[in-house]
Amino acid sequence: MSEAMIKLENIKKSYGKNEILKGVNMQVNRGDIYGLIGRNGAGKTTIFKMILGLSEKNDGTVSIEGSTNDKELMQNRSKIGFLVGTKFYNYLSARDNLKYYATVKGVPNRKEEIDRVLSVVGLADVKKPFKNFSLGMTQRLGIANAILGNPDILILDEPTNGLDPQGIADVRHMVQRFREEFGMTVIVSSHILGELEHTADRFGIVNNGIVVKEISQDDLKENQPAVEIAVDDLAKAKKVLADNGVKVLREVEERSSLEDYYFRLVGGSKE
Repeated sequence: MSEAMIKLENIKKSYGKNEILKGVNMQVNRGDIYGLIGRNGAGKTTIFKMILGLSEKNDGTVSIEGSTNDKELMQNRSKIGFLVGTKFYNYLSARDNLKYYATVKGVPNRKEEIDRVLSVVGLADVKKPFKNFSLGMTQRLGIANAILGNPDILILDEPTNGLDPQGIADVRHMVQRFREEFGMTVIVSSHILGELEHTADRFGIVNNGIVVKEISQDDLKENQPAVEIAVDDLAKAKKVLADNGVKVLREVEERSSLEDYYFRLVGGSKE
């Protein structure tokens, strides 16, 4: 049985009369790369804030590594790295920004750790101040900050937002490396479902304030449509398809994508 690293049970959150989360149930297992999917405003970022303790829930239970009481939750949350927006000092370099955050986080072996994370994200040789960073460099620095101290759990909220295809591919490879090489459990959200399909192995689909479905890559493959075969005589094919008397004109195997599954589940159109 899989070990739950993060479990949300009936989590509700409202801002005034605006109900954002309406009873979220969700489980992220140790070693998952878990993709959180949903439209803008569906509640993804609020779910992250509930996990991190950055916003007070109205109801429900948050469990991190099996703990639910406030003291243990605080300790376990200290093992979570996260990219939920990026806030850096414009006049500082990547290295100096990370020096500040490493000090705040109490990261040991500060210089060596900063060298490590800058190398991982490809910013080791960048000297210019943050104000001159491209969007891709900004996202890389945000990821470097998130992995300072090699956390057990990593949360990345839209890490590929605004990136070009090469930048998106680089982030995908980094996420996979975080799990395979560093042993992290990763939760990542993205509106690029085709890319997320190639990154994550489990998915939570958020719609209208709830997680309507959790599905694995294996589950997705099992939800594929049947093979479509075009024949020269449909009536005859129905009767004698097992025989060789029917000429097959075309055979096409179509694969249902994560995007297809998402829109079948929640409605709407990918157009």
